[in-house]
Amino acid sequence: MKKRHFLQYMGSAAMAAPLFPFTLNGTTTISKPYPDKDSDAFWKRIREDYRLKPDYINLESGYYNIIPTPILNKFSEHAQHVNYEGSYYMRTVQWENKDKAAARVAQLVNCSEKELVITRNTTESLDMIIGGFPWEKGDEAVFAVQDYGAMQIHFHQMEDRYGIVCKKVSVPNHPESDEEIVSLYESQITPKTKLLMICHMINVTGQILPVRKICDMAHSHGVEVMVDGAHCVGHIKVDLAELDCDYYGSSLHKWLCSPLGAGMLYVAEKNIPKIWPLFAEHEEDDTKIRRLNHTGTHPVHTDLTINDAVDYLDMIGLERKENRMRYLQRYWSDQLRDVENVVINTPVEPHRSCGIANVGLTNMKPSEMAKTLLEEFNIWTVAIDFENVHGCRITPNVFTTTDELDHFVGAIKTMAKRT
Repeated sequence: MKKRHFLQYMGSAAMAAPLFPFTLNGTTTISKPYPDKDSDAFWKRIREDYRLKPDYINLESGYYNIIPTPILNKFSEHAQHVNYEGSYYMRTVQWENKDKAAARVAQLVNCSEKELVITRNTTESLDMIIGGFPWEKGDEAVFAVQDYGAMQIHFHQMEDRYGIVCKKVSVPNHPESDEEIVSLYESQITPKTKLLMICHMINVTGQILPVRKICDMAHSHGVEVMVDGAHCVGHIKVDLAELDCDYYGSSLHKWLCSPLGAGMLYVAEKNIPKIWPLFAEHEEDDTKIRRLNHTGTHPVHTDLTINDAVDYLDMIGLERKENRMRYLQRYWSDQLRDVENVVINTPVEPHRSCGIANVGLTNMKPSEMAKTLLEEFNIWTVAIDFENVHGCRITPNVFTTTDELDHFVGAIKTMAKRT
């Protein structure tokens, strides 16, 4: 079945959902246009695209971004169509369409479509590299204690299985310079170091690391770099050609707002043959990245919706979204940085963070803080309490209003006065 026929299917199934008034690829008609994109009215109109639970203010968009209704309706249409065609769809065009979705994401992050595949999430993407890397006994891996737990655990499994050595650093919440961060990682590199894992944006604090500078340093020592970009694609500009890393993983169900179960893996073309697939694949050419991407039968309608998510991002504009997210974070964090008993665990420099930040209280543990915010102030967030990060991760979204953030700031100030 040709893709154009697939797109023409919109609404033809008996159970098709009503179309939301939004246009993607010119397939539907706008009945309520979006105002000027640099106006407050534009963001109010964007908020209308979301169905928000009224029980609480959602300041925890980091785990999973709620899908805006235009994308959600497309997701439903894709699911209905795949179900309508059944095995015919699965045996004819599912792989072609998945490749097209991958090519679209490759264009977004500026890499060759030969270097990127669609996965289910960041964990799968990066664990594919950790588990498929050609480790030898005594090889060293370097990563941070603030890195995501699933990847740290997998490194330690390689330690048990192959006898590699895991070395850890602790990233300061308020670095004095990029060079401090680069030197921190460089201090752990020896002739036995093979792979360095870093976050593009640290998930618990929102701190953005100087990826290109770290990559340049590591490459000068012959060390490859794997980047956890779980919170970056669809949130900030990601230019893989500019970053010059060896491997990059991200979750598209976060800031790109695709449905749950969509991620991406980038592998620099020269490194593809060295990675061993975790699952057997029909592709036997070890230069093809598709050999790393076999997961069996999976929800292919999720793959199709990635295109719609990119369309929606294009409608907003990535730079405009990044600026909005940074504005929202600074709107609340700047008001709290000098408040007694309040600790902001995210750097103050604008280029070192975007939409995510972390705030703690010296007079309250993070778990109690999160509980109080929800039960007393109807604010949903998440407690972070390990290593040098003690507070709540605050993650607004494009639907968040400054009135909601004013309520949050007032809640923190009230809690900070308690003994």
